[in-house]
Amino acid sequence: MIPRYSRPDMVAVWSPETKFKIWYEIEAHACDAQAAIGVIPKENAAAVWRAKDAVFDVGRIDEIEAVTKHDVIAFLTHLAEHIGADDARFVHQGMTSSDVLDTTLNVQLVRATDLLLVGMDRVLTALKTRAFEHKDTIRIGRSHGIHAEPTTMGLTFARFYAEMARGRSRLLTAKAEIATGAISGAVGTFANIDPSVEEHVCKMLGLTPEPISTQVIPRDRHAMYFATLGVIASSIENIAVEIRHMQRTEVLEAEEFFSPGQKGSSAMPHKRNPVLSENLTGLARLVRMSVTPAMENVALWHERDISHSSVERAIGPDTTITLDFALHRLGGLLEKLVIYPDNMLKNMNKFRGLVMSQRVLLALTQAGVSREDSYRLVQRNAMKVWEQGADFKTELLADPEVTAALTPAEIEEKFDIGYHTKHVDTIFVRVFGA
Repeated sequence: MIPRYSRPDMVAVWSPETKFKIWYEIEAHACDAQAAIGVIPKENAAAVWRAKDAVFDVGRIDEIEAVTKHDVIAFLTHLAEHIGADDARFVHQGMTSSDVLDTTLNVQLVRATDLLLVGMDRVLTALKTRAFEHKDTIRIGRSHGIHAEPTTMGLTFARFYAEMARGRSRLLTAKAEIATGAISGAVGTFANIDPSVEEHVCKMLGLTPEPISTQVIPRDRHAMYFATLGVIASSIENIAVEIRHMQRTEVLEAEEFFSPGQKGSSAMPHKRNPVLSENLTGLARLVRMSVTPAMENVALWHERDISHSSVERAIGPDTTITLDFALHRLGGLLEKLVIYPDNMLKNMNKFRGLVMSQRVLLALTQAGVSREDSYRLVQRNAMKVWEQGADFKTELLADPEVTAALTPAEIEEKFDIGYHTKHVDTIFVRVFGA
């Protein structure tokens, strides 16, 4: 991923230096396990750890690979340059390249997930803070983009919190699913390496042994992992789209923080655009772009092929780096988001009480009027608000068919805004706990 949308901690997870360090640890731990069961001399296993503090030369490994055309062999050759050819002769005993590559990929994905969880927690904290801050801030709820009934800004933040909390739970599940390792040798039969080696290496790396691998770890695990990242990205976009809508000039119920010296347009000095939210929408598309290739990686020929490899070299770093950046961008956006409660009230009252239509409809049915007639009476008066700019309550009070069923006091009561917020506390307890 380009530096513009990258954070250093996540980039470091995918650096060649990190990758080769994990490769080395896998090989060294495997040597320890092999020595413990007498397959290789203990002194040779100990010698491998002489490279513990070594800085593996990426350029040198690339130089060797240019000849060998094989990245793992190039690394093993370079490792031998550090510890000596004689001590290196037992390294990679009974293993195959995928043992190193697949286990390393999963270690990196686990580490990446830990960073993603930090970003998720920042977003959740911001959403919870803003939800309680605006728990009772009245705004109009919309369906199809059209005024529906009153809600609160706090409930808007609360539903996004609940959605992101589900995403966090899914991410934990995905982390557990991906946290497996395989040191099972060619075609996964353990013919040339004891299963205890796999158990030891996985334990040292914080992984679980893959119950059955072929020559690779099954890719349905990775498909599920990247699908989870895709869902989280869609939730980010869901929030971003709402903010973009609220910042529209004719709505202006909220807007992104506009810092001193910031410019909105090269042509129009008055512009203050929702650029962060729009950027998040684009980043979400990039994250979801990895889902289909990850799904297609599941079907491999027989015990393995490498059709998945090129895909994962791209989507592993690109997707986690992009989502990490997006989460922190969203967290910062929410922390500084400017809310305009007065504009929310103005918008809700723009159609002069029309949003209370359902209360009047229900009251008429409870007063004995058929639902069909009740709907006709309410809609007849509502259309005068749409078409003539009339006041809904005034029209209802002047309609003899309505007043024949409801007293003026009963009609007046149907315009109490508190009616729509009486269960906000109940919803907050459901979302955030008591």
